[in-house]
Amino acid sequence: MDTLIVLVTASSQEEALRIGRRVVEKKLAACVTVVPNVTSVFEWEGKVCEEHEWLLVMKSNADAYETLEAEVKTLHSYEVPEILALSVVKGSSEYLAWVKAMTHVPG
Repeated sequence: MDTLIVLVTASSQEEALRIGRRVVEKKLAACVTVVPNVTSVFEWEGKVCEEHEWLLVMKSNADAYETLEAEVKTLHSYEVPEILALSVVKGSSEYLAWVKAMTHVPG
């Protein structure tokens, strides 16, 4: 399977929507679902932090990943943004075909 779920957190709704719109417009993801009001707990620079964030769930494919990651890093306000790609093992064949058709690698 070449389909990926790419998880990205953002500091605000505006940032999440800006990133989501851009990667869909550039056909780096077929769809981005923005989940509001998630709380992340992590250690940064020696301190345990709690931040309210927005979670982006991007549906993409392996061929587009490198360009997608670079685009997110360009648009993101964090020094080290969370960008995690998970392989899709199974899914609706029609939906997976749509993701593939809507996601293109820039050439």
